[in-house]
Amino acid sequence: MSNLSDQITQFRNMVQNDPENELGHYRLGQLLMQDNQPLEAVESFRQTVTISPQFSKAYQLLGEALLKAGKNAEAILALTNGFKKADERGDLMPRDAMGKLLRELGAEVPLVAKEEKSSSVPDGPGGFSCKRPGCLLGNRASPIVIPPMNDDLGTQIMANICAGCWSGWLKDYSVKVINELRLNLSDEKRYLEYDRHMREYLGLETDKTPKI
Repeated sequence: MSNLSDQITQFRNMVQNDPENELGHYRLGQLLMQDNQPLEAVESFRQTVTISPQFSKAYQLLGEALLKAGKNAEAILALTNGFKKADERGDLMPRDAMGKLLRELGAEVPLVAKEEKSSSVPDGPGGFSCKRPGCLLGNRASPIVIPPMNDDLGTQIMANICAGCWSGWLKDYSVKVINELRLNLSDEKRYLEYDRHMREYLGLETDKTPKI
């Protein structure tokens, strides 16, 4: 895997070639934060939420970047907006993380408008509640009919990700990742990189080693 500077360069090139690539901006922001460049990360996360206003996790990271840059007032505004977006979508983890940051800043936390459901029964006309942070359909999405892989990850994707988001990864974003980052999937390290991008795109945990 390339070093941090090389990865930043790769993703700068990716978003320059494809300015509407919200995941490219999102990943660039993450890398810039790792490189202690919060002001530049702020711009990447702002681009992300401009392109994909429902991407609640990006609001959380935008708020964190603003805080690291010493822009507390702007951070409160971003976190407040992000909290509301996350609550509308039922994205509980980023919502609660943003609520915690707002309380630590002494700011008002918006009231929770969406009731948390213990049932997994879908309630939208599409028949499925998609958990991907950037999904615009939310609980109006359609489910994946067959697990995309015959392992635990395939089961997890089928249970949490809608058919539209999976198709978006498979037919569009995965191609960009492979081409822009020049990934040779026969190389294990490159495959792990591909797997990490897939998990980030789908909003799944990124700390599991995929099966090769």
